[in-house]
Amino acid sequence: MSSKTSSLKHKAQSLLAEGFVQAQKRIPQHQLSRLVGKVAESEQPLLKNAVIFAFKQKYGIDLSIAEAEKIGQYGSFNAFFTRALKDGERPIDSNTTAVTSPADGAISQIGQIEQGQIFQAKGHQFSVQQLIADSQLAEPFQNGAFATVYLSPKDYHRVHMPFSGKLTETLYVPGELFSVNQTTAENIPALFARNERMVCLFDTELGRMAVVLVGAMIVAGIETVATGKVKPSGNLELQHHDMLLEKGDELGRFYLGSTAIVLFEQDKVQWADELKEGSKVVMGKAIGHTL
Repeated sequence: MSSKTSSLKHKAQSLLAEGFVQAQKRIPQHQLSRLVGKVAESEQPLLKNAVIFAFKQKYGIDLSIAEAEKIGQYGSFNAFFTRALKDGERPIDSNTTAVTSPADGAISQIGQIEQGQIFQAKGHQFSVQQLIADSQLAEPFQNGAFATVYLSPKDYHRVHMPFSGKLTETLYVPGELFSVNQTTAENIPALFARNERMVCLFDTELGRMAVVLVGAMIVAGIETVATGKVKPSGNLELQHHDMLLEKGDELGRFYLGSTAIVLFEQDKVQWADELKEGSKVVMGKAIGHTL
């Protein structure tokens, strides 16, 4: 490919990316997401079966590993999207030092938090305080470690515990609903700290841990085992809990795809050397180990 052709291709890609981002800014994100949510909740057989079939075909979803293998077994699209897997499909690494992936997906970014800043994509970062939206709750993670896992539409959409701990707080943070794919991550500053999200905070034998469930465009809801399905209010909502959860236990789920971000304190976790942007991960497999 000539340098001129390469330059034209790059320019075209940049224009498409900019157009995609600008379109998201103009779309009524929450209204669209809630409308999609109504369709996803429908139990009308013809509608929900047609939507499930179309989605399955488009994304090549393998139902052979699901607890329910037939489309007709799902009462709604939401039930299909948050489907359970068969026992044994996602074994949890039993090594006591293992930190496991909270979800099926791909690594968006992974590494160390430097002076309170989390790397998002080339040219973009955001602060722990922005992400957690509470300076006191964010303080333990200022120079810690983070792993950002992107769940694509075809992935299993339940989020599980990466390490055992006691859930002490959940904080619902209202926000926007930009897409969280790589194109948007590269073009929207502080993307994950701007989108609607649920921050889950834990006491563990390593100290504090956080798992942040980030909403996205046409995500019709976030649910956790402690709060149930979140009902967006437009306000910060802090709840206190006392719930023990073991590594691999279900923590929450997304109604349509998004991102989970795991945070640990400084010098507590070493991420696996082979993991980098774009690396595929599977819930229950080790992505790092304790120090």
